[in-house]
Amino acid sequence: MEMKREVSGSCIDSLLAEMVSSYCNRFDTNKPELAGRRIEAIGYQVGHQLAERYTKERPRFSEHLEAIKFVCKDFWYEVFKKQIDNLKTNHRGTFVLQDNKFPWLARMSVDDNVDLSQDPSAMAENKATQMSMHLYFPCGIIRGALSNLGIPCAVSADISDLPACSFVVRIKA
Repeated sequence: MEMKREVSGSCIDSLLAEMVSSYCNRFDTNKPELAGRRIEAIGYQVGHQLAERYTKERPRFSEHLEAIKFVCKDFWYEVFKKQIDNLKTNHRGTFVLQDNKFPWLARMSVDDNVDLSQDPSAMAENKATQMSMHLYFPCGIIRGALSNLGIPCAVSADISDLPACSFVVRIKA
């Protein structure tokens, strides 16, 4: 009998917050794009290893859509204890995975320690920047999982209405 190992959601939340803080505030303070790439690379390794674990008992996928559906259903459930809420495709190599209550955004607070004299658009931009830094890791997880399944791709995220989040997967030809 295989023992299933799980990690508390609050531990993952804290780890993600500390990782983003460390890369943004300590290591790559003046280079947010470098911090984002490093965070995404860590997520890639995690996703690659998780996909290896979750697919070891199943045959390889023969089509991209099968692998994407696996990520939306089984993989997402293993990682977030829920499935993706919606999957859309243009049938030309672009897929949009919509999570209406993305757990890592649903429980996250944003640093509001900004100058109160700052205009509202600047405050909104500060919040958006902080949120986007937290999305590099899950983008990396998705890219790593799909890479392990034989699908080279680029993954980006879009926050439309918190805590909803869309992940856009573009398959590389």
